[in-house]
Amino acid sequence: MTSFSIGPASAPLRGTVTVPGDKSITHRALILGALADGSTRVTGYCQGEDCLNTLRAIRQLGVEVREIPDGLEITGKGLWGLVEPVNVLDCGNSGTGLRLLAGVLAGQGFFSVLTGDASLRSRPMARIVRPLKLMGAQISGRKGGDLAPLGIQGQELTSLVYESPVASAQIKSCVLLAGLFATGTTVVTEPQKSRDHTERLFAYLGIPFRDNGCRVEVQGRQSFKGKPIDIPGDISAAAFFLVAATIVPDSEVFIPNIGLNPERTGILDLLLKMGADISVLNPRTQSGEPVGDLRVRSSGLHGISIGAEMVPKTIDEFPILCVAAALAEGETRINGAKELRVKETDRIHAMATELQRLNVSVEEEDDGLVIQGNAALKGAVCRSYGDHRVAMSLAVAGLAADSVVSVDEVDCIETSFPGFHGKLLDLLTN
Repeated sequence: MTSFSIGPASAPLRGTVTVPGDKSITHRALILGALADGSTRVTGYCQGEDCLNTLRAIRQLGVEVREIPDGLEITGKGLWGLVEPVNVLDCGNSGTGLRLLAGVLAGQGFFSVLTGDASLRSRPMARIVRPLKLMGAQISGRKGGDLAPLGIQGQELTSLVYESPVASAQIKSCVLLAGLFATGTTVVTEPQKSRDHTERLFAYLGIPFRDNGCRVEVQGRQSFKGKPIDIPGDISAAAFFLVAATIVPDSEVFIPNIGLNPERTGILDLLLKMGADISVLNPRTQSGEPVGDLRVRSSGLHGISIGAEMVPKTIDEFPILCVAAALAEGETRINGAKELRVKETDRIHAMATELQRLNVSVEEEDDGLVIQGNAALKGAVCRSYGDHRVAMSLAVAGLAADSVVSVDEVDCIETSFPGFHGKLLDLLTN
């Protein structure tokens, strides 16, 4: 399927919808399971192409992964048991997969090459290559190592105190994973605290580290044992249904087993601030992560101002948040979000362009957007730019348009949410 069409909702959204396992946690569970001593059983993992590419990569590194009825069983090789891959490791569209694997491969005693699709090969890599080289890794790539493919000759690494210029879980996690192979203690600081799935898995698996908010330290060369990891549903995937049920009148949707990591719940905080009717039920802890069930009912929204302090907590949800803003009462301003320009596509430009196509008044700024609400959405043929989150956001917008919204290049949705289109339609027919 290269395109699909979503017409205006003719009925409320009703029922229960499950979403894929958290993509960020899945990448980390697969990689740490490969490095553990003994078996790691991973359940609830995301089966989108991004995570399947990481799974294929660890298999190419000599790790045995067996499919079981409810997940995967990984037979870890320990810190030093990976083997040199015969082929290039293709991470597809996943910046997380490539950047985290780079941290691991920097400390191995062999040569490897990491690459990805055209989008990933255009995304900045100097942000991880620089600290890895400071630790002793030998890395080459296009434009002096700023673009993939990256050729990595693993080396004996030394610890590093690294001050990241941006709040980025990918940079932080890359350096921390490299730190597992380094002598001494590796330290990463960042200007704001980014998502902490790596740190939570370190704690859960017993890896020695210290977390002081914006400063994280890991003790190198410490082996650890595998243990079961149960991955919750991805709040970034749930976000599309939270907004869909909010904007379609008389809707009520239940979304069970969603990860509620406080560094990921910016979308909840912002939607609630805009007036959304969302309840968190049955809060609990699962494999070191806070989890709960979400119930959302339709509600009117109002515009708000969103500053840089919310960007790390909401970085993946801004496309769907833009749709909510277009239908809210009044103006919504998003500032301090320049990082959106180097995601799977330039999401600031993509959402400004496509919302305008849908009859929304939008002003594109260098680091954000100004969106005028109360838009009377018009049907249109829209571009996804090959970005899964843009594609799904435009599909949700179609529910509130006056006629059909067609979205092109929707195969990209497979990277994170196989079956999204069908699940959305199922809620309309319940």
